[in-house]
Amino acid sequence: MAQAQVEEEMPAIPLRGARLTGALLLALALPLSAQSPEPEIPAEDAMADQADADPGLADAPEESVEPAATVAATDPVLLDAEIMPRASRSLLLDAVHTNAGYFAVGERGHILVSEDGASWTQAKVPTRATLTTIASADGILWAAGHDGVIVHSTDGGQTWTRRRAAPWSYDLVDPSEGVPVLDLFFTDARHGFAIGAYSLMLVTNDGGVTWTPRTVLDRKPAEPEPAAEDDVAATDDWTFSEDDLMLDAELDPHLNAMTRAGSGALVIAGERGAFLRSRDGGETWESKRLPYEGSMFGVLAWEDDHILVFGLRGNVLESRDLGDSWTEVETGITTSLMGGYALPGGGAVLVGANGAILTRPDAASPFTTTAFEMRTGETPLLSGVLPVDDAGYLVIGDKGADLYRPK
Repeated sequence: MAQAQVEEEMPAIPLRGARLTGALLLALALPLSAQSPEPEIPAEDAMADQADADPGLADAPEESVEPAATVAATDPVLLDAEIMPRASRSLLLDAVHTNAGYFAVGERGHILVSEDGASWTQAKVPTRATLTTIASADGILWAAGHDGVIVHSTDGGQTWTRRRAAPWSYDLVDPSEGVPVLDLFFTDARHGFAIGAYSLMLVTNDGGVTWTPRTVLDRKPAEPEPAAEDDVAATDDWTFSEDDLMLDAELDPHLNAMTRAGSGALVIAGERGAFLRSRDGGETWESKRLPYEGSMFGVLAWEDDHILVFGLRGNVLESRDLGDSWTEVETGITTSLMGGYALPGGGAVLVGANGAILTRPDAASPFTTTAFEMRTGETPLLSGVLPVDDAGYLVIGDKGADLYRPK
């Protein structure tokens, strides 16, 4: 498919000067309401729990705000989330299941908690920034999102502490200021990655107390070829050729999703066909291109080097050699797929626009498609899915959280 066509469904729009595609569009569906400052929630209890989990973190600072001198005290990223009665029906972007229950994150700093995926309570969270991702490892939870905010909980989601915030400022001094985090991945309680827009990658080796930027792409723009005499003579011709309309690969593509294959290798799917892999725990990364030049919003993994990526216009690609070769998987839809969950034996469930739910029981079976409808008859844009029990799934999206039970 020509690159000039692949981004039509999800056009880029600005956020504080940034281009946004794919998962970021979800986070902009509803604006932040005007809200007055509220006092910070004391962090002593959370720090005590954290110290119990890891004594080496007892003296860690409560948070890292970059750069502190330029952050307004009324910036939403630094304000506590408001408790709202219909938070479970607001925009939700990611979910995770732990021994403490189900957790979902979304707009206005909402973090919701449920024991069964049906009834939800809202946690007190020290940010109003939109949260795009949540992850867990060894009983610890992390959530992250707009303005580079990262919060975490060491007590099963009862209390949350802000660990990082990098809001945009007029006197920009750090290229990561204002850049959204789009996915989190932790290999254990101390070691993790945060990836996001403009090829952002942050690495922590101390359980999320500090985050260090890491460069994963070193691309330089190609030198322009000298113009031929005929081209110079035609500079006043406003007719565009097919080559003129082609979109070049971004030098700093958004990194949308990360996971680990059964072999231990790490993989990242991103904007406009970007694909990264690492076989040394994330120390070094190899950049490759997907055969589909559109954006991929999710990546699933199974045993060995078996992986699957999904994204724009219902495109799904599968590889059994960690991306050396790819097979196009037929989905039968042309709407974008935004979330997914890997089932045993290569099975998968994918969700996306217009309430689309695609399932396959194993790697040898084709996907079957169902349109999920809420009780109101609406077909929401779905952004995430988790198994709830043997007979159903938790689905989240622009209409909040709901349960889906296949017929």
